[in-house]
Amino acid sequence: MVEKSVLIDALKKAKEQAPERKFTESVDMTINLKNIDMSQPKNRIDETILLPHGNGRVVKIAVLGSGDIVTQARESGVELIMGPEEIERLGGAPREARKVASEHQFFLAETQVMSLVGRWLGPRLGPRGRMPQPIPAGTDIRPIVERLRKSVKIRTKDKMSFSLKVGTTAMSEEEIAENIDAVLKRILSKLEMGDFQVRSVYVKTTMGPSVKVEL
Repeated sequence: MVEKSVLIDALKKAKEQAPERKFTESVDMTINLKNIDMSQPKNRIDETILLPHGNGRVVKIAVLGSGDIVTQARESGVELIMGPEEIERLGGAPREARKVASEHQFFLAETQVMSLVGRWLGPRLGPRGRMPQPIPAGTDIRPIVERLRKSVKIRTKDKMSFSLKVGTTAMSEEEIAENIDAVLKRILSKLEMGDFQVRSVYVKTTMGPSVKVEL
């Protein structure tokens, strides 16, 4: 595991080396793995990770269903609510469906409409790893939405490297370091040999150079 002070030093270097911009940049981390056969689905990583401080960006959520779940979705301020008719309509509008799938990071759906989702939206959501989390009747989705607002999705498929947003330049190095620590802990817990299967870790701002984190 990487010491917090090491992460903070790397983040400071990344910010210092980045060209000055008039907008807030994202801070990204890249993890390169090794000694893993990614052709085997069991070795692939597919995780939703809660970041202690969020990544500083708006995480868009879509809720699919009707009744109480819609009321709760409105109270939670989710970006998109779709009932059964809208789900079916999108199935016949592939361009619009692709846009919905790409613009929203997380989907929640009542269990009653999951069959509709699979039929009409599955081809758009499935390949992107965004099939909805099924929500049983009577479940309060508000705490789920609150958690997802501060979460990131990691899905490696058959790749040995992956990147994700862990903060912005407006956040402190300490906050971003704690986010990175949460990501690393989850990833290492999924690797059979832990640290020995991590080749390297880098951090960077959107427009800046990559800075290697000393492992």
